[in-house]
Amino acid sequence: MRVNGKRARPFRKLRSGDQVRIPPVTTRQREAPRVPDGVIRDIEDGIVHENDELIVCNKPSGIAVHGGSGLDWGLIEALRQSRDDRGLDLVHRLDRETSGILLVAKQGKALRALQQRFARRETRKAYLTLMDGRLPGDLWTVDEPLAKVEISGERFTVVDPAGKPSVTTFRRIEHYGDAVFAEATPLTGRTHQIRAHAVFLEAPCAGDARYMEEKMLAKWRNRGLERLFLHAHSLELEGPDGEPWHFSCPLPEALGDLLNRL
Repeated sequence: MRVNGKRARPFRKLRSGDQVRIPPVTTRQREAPRVPDGVIRDIEDGIVHENDELIVCNKPSGIAVHGGSGLDWGLIEALRQSRDDRGLDLVHRLDRETSGILLVAKQGKALRALQQRFARRETRKAYLTLMDGRLPGDLWTVDEPLAKVEISGERFTVVDPAGKPSVTTFRRIEHYGDAVFAEATPLTGRTHQIRAHAVFLEAPCAGDARYMEEKMLAKWRNRGLERLFLHAHSLELEGPDGEPWHFSCPLPEALGDLLNRL
């Protein structure tokens, strides 16, 4: 977009008499990407619960919740293709590397009601994670603001006094040598919140290729961990009609096998 011959910034406000030039726009519809059948089978097989309003998925690690940022498709595109239903929509998000409970709404009314629950923090989400480090005690609360930064073209979330208020509790379940198996409960909803707060505790999530040092990551790769050890295993909230809902997903087999080896 150009205003008075100069490229306009998104926040530019127009004044009477300004000359606006809009570049040619193609109206050709882009063909919807085709999701591989094997991926659709895995996602459909991982459905935990389904009713007329909702699909509760056990999202695999490595699959984004939706396409974009260089990705042609994600979980929501797979479900829409599988069911030939463009009305399905995501209630909330999970990181691509994180597995576990993800809600997909079938109806607009349910979508709005459930998204309001998340926006008002009327949900309780709990994650299972393996943290690289030994921490004293059994319960840790990290109350540190988080901000997004870009380093060498990659986006990170870091503790920053100028960031947004963020609180996560970590409860120890078991020690495994040089690591702690814990349940993490985010009381706020920032991007990469658990991962960033684990780094603040100097005990990053095992297998975290984004936030771990290379030497530490290599140690976990040698132990057979090929993914981030972070799994959304429990979600409690009120349904659209006020009924209490509690969904849970067991730890994926690959993560359970690692704990057995440790």
